[in-house]
Amino acid sequence: MSDAFIVREAVLEDLPILLQFEQELIKAERPFDVTIRQDPVSYYDIKQMIIDSNACVLVVEINNTIVSSGYAIVKKARHYLDHENYSYLGFMFTVPEFRGKGLNARIIERLKEWSFDRGLNEIRLTVYEDNIPAVKAYEKVGFKKHIIEMRIA
Repeated sequence: MSDAFIVREAVLEDLPILLQFEQELIKAERPFDVTIRQDPVSYYDIKQMIIDSNACVLVVEINNTIVSSGYAIVKKARHYLDHENYSYLGFMFTVPEFRGKGLNARIIERLKEWSFDRGLNEIRLTVYEDNIPAVKAYEKVGFKKHIIEMRIA
């Protein structure tokens, strides 16, 4: 992959494009989840995550244009698990024309480093089971299926 791709921490000036990414992510996930409310809807408080020391929001840019994003945030584990806290990854989005170039893998690698630097050896994320391309991408970087959440309506 070209070294022209730069992975860096997001700054508040990135917020407008990150808010657009969030809406694109929601639009892409709607077919997998009939329970997502109608617009307007938001998943994250991206601004708060950018300034929070217990979160790391990363972007990938090329030619000063942001083309990919992801975050890690420290979460408290359930009381019965063998770890007190873990790193939760989310907001994995890549502009369609830049998919398949390993950008999410680069973000995940940096988020793993950020997590390990904080003593967080447990790293988790959630993905819709039917989102096969995403599942395969996460498996490719070492994630394994762990639990299936089920629902009845």
